[in-house]
Amino acid sequence: MWLQDPNGFSDEKAESRLYVGNLDLRITEATLIKMFSPYGKIISEDFLWHTRGPRRGEPRGFAFIQFSSKETQNFLIPTVKVSMQEAKLAKEKMHGRLACGRPLVVRISSDRSLEEAAAQSSSRTAASAPRKPGLPSQPTGQTNKSAKIAAIKNKLRALEEETTSVKKQKLAIDSITSK
Repeated sequence: MWLQDPNGFSDEKAESRLYVGNLDLRITEATLIKMFSPYGKIISEDFLWHTRGPRRGEPRGFAFIQFSSKETQNFLIPTVKVSMQEAKLAKEKMHGRLACGRPLVVRISSDRSLEEAAAQSSSRTAASAPRKPGLPSQPTGQTNKSAKIAAIKNKLRALEEETTSVKKQKLAIDSITSK
């Protein structure tokens, strides 16, 4: 989410921060910095790790990179444009580039939520059948939740059938060996 001050200037930190996704597990923090440093001065990077569960300590597959902004005392708009240009250049050059065999997903972090919202609304519109005016459509999250529940139920049914067939086989083997 990007912020605006009362004068209408966008928050330079949000505009100069990149989301980098689809990272291979072999990519390290140092590698990531080396890949993006040609496009500007990096002042911070947040390389995210799993903190719980069986994957604890492994990379999560995405990171955030913050480019520096060449600040002046008055925080003038040309200053903001410099840091935005660095981030936009890095986004243009690195988005889709292969790293360890995987295409990188690079976005301005403030654009990420806007793009996801647009993608969800367009997929919801394309997937939904025409409906009567005034009736609410089922939210995408609810549809995904229902689909996940159905998949889990199907998996449980398959496991139960497998367990039943294994038990029948054991009974048949036991009855043959006991004779």
